[in-house]
Amino acid sequence: MDPYVQLAKNTIDLYIRDGKVYQPSDEELTDEMRNDRAGAFVSIHEDGDLRGCIGTIAPTRDTLAEEIISNAISASTRDPRFPAITVPELEHLTISVDVLGKAEPVSSYDELDVKRYGVIVEKGFRRGLLLPDLEGVDTVEYQVYIAKRKAGIGENEAGVQMYRFEVIRHE
Repeated sequence: MDPYVQLAKNTIDLYIRDGKVYQPSDEELTDEMRNDRAGAFVSIHEDGDLRGCIGTIAPTRDTLAEEIISNAISASTRDPRFPAITVPELEHLTISVDVLGKAEPVSSYDELDVKRYGVIVEKGFRRGLLLPDLEGVDTVEYQVYIAKRKAGIGENEAGVQMYRFEVIRHE
């Protein structure tokens, strides 16, 4: 299993079963997980349906491993769209981890690609993000629309800043 996914899975299993935060050994972690900082999203699916997804646009922890652990716990217990995952569900979960690259501003839809780039939309304190290459999101317009809706930004509001970012998806 991919070490990023294994870290998230071990974290979710231990937290849901025992309420404890997983402490990985150095051997379990890649150099990147031990030494780098990055935003990361943990997505959880149960039998193909989204069951939780929480992440950070920019790093909030000292290491990428800590970022993944924190977001795995949040995705499994604190996603406001879903109740916390229960022990019987654990065997039915599929987990992915997206490590985000640095966001860069864009000035038009022409600079976006739904398969390659995630998008961040921002107006004032409102901000929405959508990861790239998501099932059912086939156009840039739809990707931006969803990100705006998540941020509470009207479809035709002026003055919206857009950013793109790449991810490395671990499945």
